[in-house]
Amino acid sequence: MLREAKRKRGQRLEARVTPDQKELIERAACVQGRTVTDFVVSALQEAAKQAIADHTVWKLTQEQQKMFIGALTDPPAPNQKLRQAYKRFRKYKASARR
Repeated sequence: MLREAKRKRGQRLEARVTPDQKELIERAACVQGRTVTDFVVSALQEAAKQAIADHTVWKLTQEQQKMFIGALTDPPAPNQKLRQAYKRFRKYKASARR
């Protein structure tokens, strides 16, 4: 699998770093027995996954969880604004089909 990943790598990323940053990165890669490229790509990939998770995953307290589940299992009746929005949506969908 690692060989397959290496063969598919055709894209490049560039970054300007300070001499101190470069030395730190090189040292960290060496400590882990990895190439700088492998270390940097792996670290960037993990940081990207974490950034996406932080943006998309909800972290709720127990009280917030109870409120959320309550809203799903026993939702309030639609108010006037929601009914108006639904009417607009139905009109929009009907006009989009034409």
